[in-house]
Amino acid sequence: MAIRAKRVMGAAIRSGLCGLAMAVAGGFVGTPLGQAAPTNADIVKGADWKGMQTVKVEIKEHSYGPKELVFEVGKAYKLELRNVGEKPHYFTAPEFYKAIATRKIEAAKVGEIKVPYIDALEMMPNGGQLDLYFVPVTKGTYEVFCTIEDHRQQGMEGKITIK
Repeated sequence: MAIRAKRVMGAAIRSGLCGLAMAVAGGFVGTPLGQAAPTNADIVKGADWKGMQTVKVEIKEHSYGPKELVFEVGKAYKLELRNVGEKPHYFTAPEFYKAIATRKIEAAKVGEIKVPYIDALEMMPNGGQLDLYFVPVTKGTYEVFCTIEDHRQQGMEGKITIK
């Protein structure tokens, strides 16, 4: 009986290790063996930019309007961040930025920036605007806040949900 138990346990361990090795060899759990996970560039290229949805956020002293944003995985978005306040403000959301595939950031009448990852965006006062073009990739709820002085403590924070 003891020999049979050892054989069964050994087979279970080998089976588990084999499964782990296959997952590692595949490079990404949920991706077929031998096929790489799509890159941010692949996600951006495959998005429907003609059907893009625009979401506007108005930024002013100690508030974002709206405070809560909701996006859907796989859809193309343009997030317009406009500072109508008299002070500079940040739209800091590092975990959210990691959960999206970024196409570009446009600064009205200045140019566009093409980067794979960002941590925070700063809008200048009195009408400064940045437009973030992106595709949500990872579901979750993420914090957004201003990192200038005590702005967050005064209520300059919000929530972003990707579903």
